[in-house]
Amino acid sequence: MTGKTARQDHTLAQKAYRQVRERILGAEYPPGAVLSRRRLAEEFGMSLLPVAEALQKLVNEGLLESRPRVGTRVRTPSREEIGDRYVLREALESQAVRLFVEKATARDRAEILRMARQLDRMYAVSNAPSVRAFHLKFHLRIAEIGNSELLRTAIEREQDLLFNWLSDTAAQVHPLPDRYHTDLAEAVCSGDIGIADAAIRHHIRYALNELLQLTHPPDGKRWRVGPKAAPPAL
Repeated sequence: MTGKTARQDHTLAQKAYRQVRERILGAEYPPGAVLSRRRLAEEFGMSLLPVAEALQKLVNEGLLESRPRVGTRVRTPSREEIGDRYVLREALESQAVRLFVEKATARDRAEILRMARQLDRMYAVSNAPSVRAFHLKFHLRIAEIGNSELLRTAIEREQDLLFNWLSDTAAQVHPLPDRYHTDLAEAVCSGDIGIADAAIRHHIRYALNELLQLTHPPDGKRWRVGPKAAPPAL
């Protein structure tokens, strides 16, 4: 393989990665959906090699799983995996708000409050992908103001994982409280680390509880999102 061919395949792999990832996070490919490398290659108009590279990257990130005689499919997390993922998310975002309290200026606090109010207004009327994207931006902006790039990157990675996509579906059945993000922002902007920390922990544990009720209810009748559902974000 020449250097030029290798670069082309890498570029195609990035394109395939973005397209498949967007379909997973957008619920076009639900948990358990099997992905065919050959079919994707034909659809994307590329060879098998870049598609295989893209799918392996998604396996490494936890969005897909690959098993012998089963193939590659969208991961369906267990109750224990969901719980572990939220323990990590809580730890990351708790530290993010602590740094925010220490470093945020008056202008930063005003920005976060505006974003939170806008986010609650957006959720009240729509669950479109653009709303979910703004939701991610809100959480990442708190980390950015805390001035830790590694922490921000870790939070973004966790938000992208399947567990957070599944938490989005919970809001489709259980609507969010009216001031869900505004109350969080007011606590984070209070200037009190204890109040901010308690608020983000409550925020994330509420999301986890809603998710587990939806995906692993006591009666065992697990709700499953259909392949064309368009889940909102939480």
